[in-house]
Amino acid sequence: MFIVNHLLRSTLRSQSIAASRRASHKYIIMSSLYSTQAEDTGFKGHDMLAPFTTGWQCTNENPLVIERSEGSYVYDTNGRKYLDSLAGLWCTSLGGNEPRLVAAAIKQLNTLPFYHSYWNRTTRPALDLAKELLEMFTARKMGKVFFTNSGSEANDSQVKLVWYYNNALGRPKKKKFIARSKAFHGTTLIASSLTGITGGHQGFDIPAPFVLHTDCPHYWRYHLPGETEEEFSTRLAKRLEDLILKEGPETIAAFIAEPVMGAGGVILPPTTYFEKIQAVLNKYDILFVADEVICAFGRVGTMFGCDKYNIKPDLVSLAKALSSAYMPIGAVLLSPEISDVIHSQSNKLGSFSHGFTYSGHPTACAVALETLKIYKERNIVEQVNRISQRFQDGIKAFSDSPIIGEIRGTGLISGTDLVDNKSPNDPFPPEWGVGSYFVAECRKNGLVVRPGGDTITMAPPLIITPQEVDELISMYGKALKATEERVKELKAQR
Repeated sequence: MFIVNHLLRSTLRSQSIAASRRASHKYIIMSSLYSTQAEDTGFKGHDMLAPFTTGWQCTNENPLVIERSEGSYVYDTNGRKYLDSLAGLWCTSLGGNEPRLVAAAIKQLNTLPFYHSYWNRTTRPALDLAKELLEMFTARKMGKVFFTNSGSEANDSQVKLVWYYNNALGRPKKKKFIARSKAFHGTTLIASSLTGITGGHQGFDIPAPFVLHTDCPHYWRYHLPGETEEEFSTRLAKRLEDLILKEGPETIAAFIAEPVMGAGGVILPPTTYFEKIQAVLNKYDILFVADEVICAFGRVGTMFGCDKYNIKPDLVSLAKALSSAYMPIGAVLLSPEISDVIHSQSNKLGSFSHGFTYSGHPTACAVALETLKIYKERNIVEQVNRISQRFQDGIKAFSDSPIIGEIRGTGLISGTDLVDNKSPNDPFPPEWGVGSYFVAECRKNGLVVRPGGDTITMAPPLIITPQEVDELISMYGKALKATEERVKELKAQR
């Protein structure tokens, strides 16, 4: 036994050393990439614990410090201009300097900068915004709106609301949530648990045990040989049903899904996917939570993703473009069936004891109201549909690149998978940092994109012009060409 343990420790130690060397090698590559891009701005080793950032970046490299924004562009502290192809974080839908949103914030700040919504006290902007959202969402009739400060808080609240609802109905065992692999639903403890990107779980002792994950619906990556999209959807729906039966339908409370998966790589649902998934959920009395945090308000070419894919949700999460990100705000839409039960239960218990200090913040609500007004006046959905074909066709024109496996998208959202041999089964060695190299080359050319391993995603402001789309495509192409050459060099060194 001593010998076995000694060998096991030696093996683990060797694996740890190898992993450390790989990480060190990757650090050297990444450091050399980033160090060529930023002038010394004096913020190296800054005092902020930065989200989704590695320690070596904070300690050894200057951050890209954005100082101002204008339309589809942002500018750093050195005055350099970047086309922001991710609209901040999928959110600045109306661009970086919409004067009406600034004016709406100033007006509300001068009138009533803050008041809460506890104990049947609230503000007019919160009431007006709730009414507007219920009228705007037409995929099915919704009953009430609960305000949060972010998409993470909205999805976190969804779990509490569903539990409260099932407890009120005398179903205390019906508490489990099913999410999907590669989904992103936020970063609070519960929202991170719902998220199906394992990198977000590492070191945090999550996901929570009440969260289950079913298959990612990425057809290109996961379909079987000869399997059509509809057959793929049928198989995934069957696997979802098998999971439900394995756990016990009486224990499954809800299924949560983004209409188009965003941070997981811009993954579109395959043909008939949501039709088949909803049939399974209805069969076993399982609620559907639609996470519209990225898709809502025109991003996918309809006002909501639910409209595009004929989703009839019981609950909906909103944030991001709700205020074009000018103020932090999120929201949960509840069906009348759920909100009625919650009202009745709160009467029995003496209170509905959930909320946040800033739920329905009047300034955030005032900005969101003006945002929705602009969407209607400018017919933002029509605007997206006018420009989206130019955007999608321009990016997909690079599909023949030897380092691209798939380019996919809809509306103004796009994802690119960088792989070897154009195959989902042949990823590049992680230590090559191919995706990071592409991101760095984009930045050199004045384009900001979202890194995600070797998957590149974009979701530009909805106000992007045809000329800006052409500029984006040109910079993307230059970065791709440089990355192709880099891959050739790395292959030659093997």
